[in-house]
Amino acid sequence: MESWNDTIFLALNAPERPSHAIVLLAIVLAQWAIFLIPALLAALWLWGNRESRTGLLLAALGAELALAFNQVIALLWYHPRPFAVPTGHTLLQHVADSSFPSDHVTFLVAVGFGLLAWIHERWAGPLVLLLAASVAWARLYLGVHFPFDMLGAVPIAAASILIVMPFRAWVSRTIVPRLAEPLYRRVFSVPIERGWVRP
Repeated sequence: MESWNDTIFLALNAPERPSHAIVLLAIVLAQWAIFLIPALLAALWLWGNRESRTGLLLAALGAELALAFNQVIALLWYHPRPFAVPTGHTLLQHVADSSFPSDHVTFLVAVGFGLLAWIHERWAGPLVLLLAASVAWARLYLGVHFPFDMLGAVPIAAASILIVMPFRAWVSRTIVPRLAEPLYRRVFSVPIERGWVRP
C-alpha cells in the first residue's frame, strides 16, 4: 500500500521546475478554496429554496463531525507528510503533523455529500465535490499530502453524513423553525423587508 502511495504521489507531485502559474493556482486551491464553502452555504440560505435550510444545517454539522473524527484518527495514528519522509517536492509550508486523512478534503467531501442528499439545488453538491477533487490535486502537487490521505477522507465524510442523517426530521421540526429561522429573521430583518433575501 505504501509503495502505491509513494508512486502515485510522485506522479502527481510538482516537478523540479514547475510552472509559476500552476504553482499559484495550486496554492490558491490548497489554501483558499475552502473558504468558498461558508459563502456558498450562506448564499443558499439567503437566496435558495427555503426547504433546503434543514439540509444546509445538516451538511455543515456532518462536515464538523467529520473533522472531529479526523482529530481522533490523528491522535491514534501518526502518518508522516511527504516532506517529513522526505519525498517529492514541497512548495507549501505546513506543520509536520499527521497527514492522514486530509482535513480540507474531508470537509469538502462531507459538505458535497450533504448537499447532494438534502437540498433542492442539485448543482451545488457536484460543484463542491469538483472543488474537493481540485483541492486534493493541489495539496498533492504542492507536496503536503499523500494520495491515500485524500482517499481516506471519502469514507470518513460519508460516515459522518450517514450519522447525522437520522436527525433530519428533528432538525426540520425544531432547530430550523424555532431557533435558526427566528434568529435569521431578526438579524436580517431589513434585507428581508426590502426583498433582498428570502424570509
